Amino acid sequence: MHSKQDAFLSLTRGVEEVLVADDLRSRLASGKRLRVKAGFDPTAPDLHLGHTVLLHKMRQFQELGHEVIFLIGDFTGMIGDPTGKSATRKPLTRDEVIENARTYEQQIYKVLDPERTLVMFNSSWMNAINAADMIQLAAKYTVARMLERDDFHKRYTTGQPIAVHEFLYPLVQGYDSVAMKADVELGGTDQKFNMLVGRELQRDYGQTPQIVMTMPILEGTDGVNKMSKSLGNYIGIAEPAKEMFGKIMSISDELMWRYFTLLSLDRTSAEIASMQERARSGAANPRDFKVALAMELIGRFHSPGEAQAALDDFELRFRQGALPDEMPEKTVVCQGGHVTISQLLKDAELTASTSEARRMIQQGAVKIDGERVSDIDLMLPARQTLVIQVGKRRFARVLLRAES
Repeated sequence: MHSKQDAFLSLTRGVEEVLVADDLRSRLASGKRLRVKAGFDPTAPDLHLGHTVLLHKMRQFQELGHEVIFLIGDFTGMIGDPTGKSATRKPLTRDEVIENARTYEQQIYKVLDPERTLVMFNSSWMNAINAADMIQLAAKYTVARMLERDDFHKRYTTGQPIAVHEFLYPLVQGYDSVAMKADVELGGTDQKFNMLVGRELQRDYGQTPQIVMTMPILEGTDGVNKMSKSLGNYIGIAEPAKEMFGKIMSISDELMWRYFTLLSLDRTSAEIASMQERARSGAANPRDFKVALAMELIGRFHSPGEAQAALDDFELRFRQGALPDEMPEKTVVCQGGHVTISQLLKDAELTASTSEARRMIQQGAVKIDGERVSDIDLMLPARQTLVIQVGKRRFARVLLRAES
């Protein structure tokens, strides 16, 4: 049985910020069963490792006996979250949102306990709100307050358009907390503004303001941007084990430690620090630690047997090809969403020209993720990261990015 202090320390471990920490401590001490909310907009069909940072924190609340609500933002998903966007986001259709939401319900139980998880859709209350209700909700917040939000402020000061419906997003997310009578809301650090709107709206509606807990943002495989399906830098938890293994092995050694810190459930902070020091000093090969990370994550989201099969496949395809411990990282912009293999090799500086690229392919000297390329006209879609080998000594980890 956890003491109240143990519960507080466990729940706040790995959390970026708690607003307000004393409120959380006192509510835990009261013995009240808390309603814990985390919202996910079904903007893409796959949940990825970045989502699991939140999901595992939700699981901790479950194990302490609290009520966990996985909120699917099927209504907000049709607005489009403006967080971190420099331009208005294209709203999804109702059919797209519903189809994506269906896959979410299938994937969340890789982490959450299905017997203790309540799944809700915010359309269940938002569809009941009429135009007059929406006007009353909008009246509770000013444009000046909205422009305090960093991404809105940047767009306003640089003359980038902000559509009126984008101001509705934080209001609707905040109203979700009112409708659900949430005690705690979990979200990434980029959601802090939206979650604080929820606190203020709850106060306006006569409720006790929720506690806001922000979680760190997990970078994608490019090591720069937030993990996102739209950027092609994601590792989906429902992806085949072999694909997950290859993507994890493609991340940089530096990023690996961030993944250990945010995703590993088997290693303590002290163990991770010790591993990092051994790798830094040369006492251990960083690649071996990366394999351990891949085995842990694939074992969790698939099975230990599938993790071993993925490792065996990786050994066969890559180790025999003597994949270097370090390799340059390149970004190639795909005009029209695709790029030819010859153009990719040239842009990634693996060949001096497209004609050399075609010649190397014809000679059987080009491999993508350990598999030999034979088609000189191969077209590759954007939004993925590939390990490219040309000959015996030229390697690069290449992010294929769609043109903005």
